[in-house]
Amino acid sequence: MSRVSIKTKDDLPADLRPLWDKMTTYGAFENQAGVMAHRPPIFKHTWSLLVDLADEAVLSKRHLELALVTVSLLNKCTYCVSHHAPKLAIQGVSEDGAERLLDYKDHPELDEVDKLVVEYAIAVTQNWNKTRDEVFTRLREHFSEAQIVELTWRIALCGAFNRFNDILQFDIEQGVPVREAAE
Repeated sequence: MSRVSIKTKDDLPADLRPLWDKMTTYGAFENQAGVMAHRPPIFKHTWSLLVDLADEAVLSKRHLELALVTVSLLNKCTYCVSHHAPKLAIQGVSEDGAERLLDYKDHPELDEVDKLVVEYAIAVTQNWNKTRDEVFTRLREHFSEAQIVELTWRIALCGAFNRFNDILQFDIEQGVPVREAAE
């Protein structure tokens, strides 16, 4: 049960309600958005950023979801794994495959670029101050600098979402299958 109340679209100032509608096209994140709605600037800037990044789509959905599920598994965020593992399934990684992303080196559903994305998500989440230049040399073989910047930002932001979601303990929305992230 959520530690704070969950607001709805109707609780937002009128000028932010169209953003709520855009947010729902991103996925069933109404509880997360409803908690953010306690502070309209947080709701506005977070969801404007996410909607804009989705509209511009410089990263493939597969690589983005690989990164987000990896971070959420590392941080044991059931809310985010539940929301993003199904999106990863649409991109061709099975439910079992999503559950074992952290064992990426011999993962049969991942190609070399996928494995690099998972490796990088782990590095940004756990080893940001010890990551070698060699990783960036390999990233540059497959991604532009803009894509590397966005991938890094999305991984770091996902870690922030994991903490926000878990500390406030809001429920997973009705209809979203619960995918346990904790061991």
